[in-house]
Amino acid sequence: MTSLGGEAAALEIGSAVPDFELANQFGEPVRLSSLRGSPVVIVFYPFAFSRICTGELAEIRDRWDVFAAARAHVLAVSVDSKFALRAFAEAERYEFPLLADFWPHGEVARRYGIFDEASGMARRGTFILDREGILRFRVVNPAGAARDLDAYSSALAEIG
Repeated sequence: MTSLGGEAAALEIGSAVPDFELANQFGEPVRLSSLRGSPVVIVFYPFAFSRICTGELAEIRDRWDVFAAARAHVLAVSVDSKFALRAFAEAERYEFPLLADFWPHGEVARRYGIFDEASGMARRGTFILDREGILRFRVVNPAGAARDLDAYSSALAEIG
């Protein structure tokens, strides 16, 4: 299952994705590979407090049942600092990890093929991994286009 745009074609459905460790909004390290055994939804977004990003993450917050039913971890990743992400999480009541791909600037987004060099931000990319860390779904939306959370639900249902 895939929907695709931009450079994310480098990561093929059925392949392992690059491991990473980033600080969450509290400065605590979160390593992707430590979450094996559960599905993982990695949501790259451009910037904290921007209109579309806030709406997308609020939909995840408000429809948490989609992720809880699949026992999936959600990792939201932007190039913002952990300080901005903590303020964002508190203001919007996000209880899932917001990860800072701050320094080296956008390094994880680059490894996933979705860093926009011209704007210095990650594109709107979502990568859903199965319990073994294998890529099962990806979508990269153009600037200004919000993602469809129902697609996440379908992908997680397929993973089982």
